[in-house]
Amino acid sequence: MTFAMVFPGQGSQSVGMLATYQEQGVFRSVIDEASAVLGYDVQETMRNDPQGRLNQTDCTQPVLLAASVAVFRCWLDQGGSLPALMAGHSLGEFTALVCAGVLDFADGLKLVAERGRQMQAVMPAGTGLMAAVLGLDDSVVEEVCSELSAQGVVQPVNYNMPGQVVIAGEQQVVELAMQALKVRGAKRVLPLQVSVPAHSALMRPAAAGLEAAMQRANWHWPPKVPILHNIHARTSESLMQMRAAVLEQLSSPVQWVAIMDQMQALGITLVVECGPAKVLCGLTRKHEGLQAWSTENWSALQDALSATKKDE
Repeated sequence: MTFAMVFPGQGSQSVGMLATYQEQGVFRSVIDEASAVLGYDVQETMRNDPQGRLNQTDCTQPVLLAASVAVFRCWLDQGGSLPALMAGHSLGEFTALVCAGVLDFADGLKLVAERGRQMQAVMPAGTGLMAAVLGLDDSVVEEVCSELSAQGVVQPVNYNMPGQVVIAGEQQVVELAMQALKVRGAKRVLPLQVSVPAHSALMRPAAAGLEAAMQRANWHWPPKVPILHNIHARTSESLMQMRAAVLEQLSSPVQWVAIMDQMQALGITLVVECGPAKVLCGLTRKHEGLQAWSTENWSALQDALSATKKDE
């Protein structure tokens, strides 16, 4: 077991993403299907974002899922093999469910579109905030958030790599935490391009709407590829467990460091990031002994294919 595939979450979107895939019929077919399901032009949103919606959660999530699934199908079309493991960062976990055959593509799109709507409804744009904290131990970040908890919600929500934790919560309280963390020695504290405080306790009211949408979807078991879940870096032993893990991640921290550690423990040496950008590649390379390959453009996909075939 050597090769794993990971799928990006919010923050990896950009206008013009995956432009070099446009000549591929497989890619265009997936994006056209997504447009038909969602009721708007996904291709035009990716290319030019004419309505300025790409960074709004209710649009970001289905567009990113569609983009990553399109890349995955190009991967298979080019002779790429299925990985030994899959994982997705936040939204990317739903992409993994689609690519592993647990959810049909159309159901996955509808589900994450509803997930985005529920998240946005709970915290309208401008009322919540997420920020990446670089250069501090997890314990220091947790301590600062705890100290400020009496003033409102702020908490660690993404354990991305050693020395990088994302915090989220109510905007004013997160801004206080950002200043406090700088005082405590953070190298950098950066607000993120995300319109809601994902994975914080503030998202709990969105769970009921998401669960209802999950009940309307068609689920398949078992997955074609095991999926490590965000909440505990383990796989599910039943469909009931899987659905519970996916629902719980809405308001629980993403344990990405633990996911990478588990991959290594299971013998993974190479990780392919399937989708736009290469955020997860950067996180993966912080783990000694793990190689990372992106698929952010057509040339990168070919290089990743070659790397995995050499590794077989």
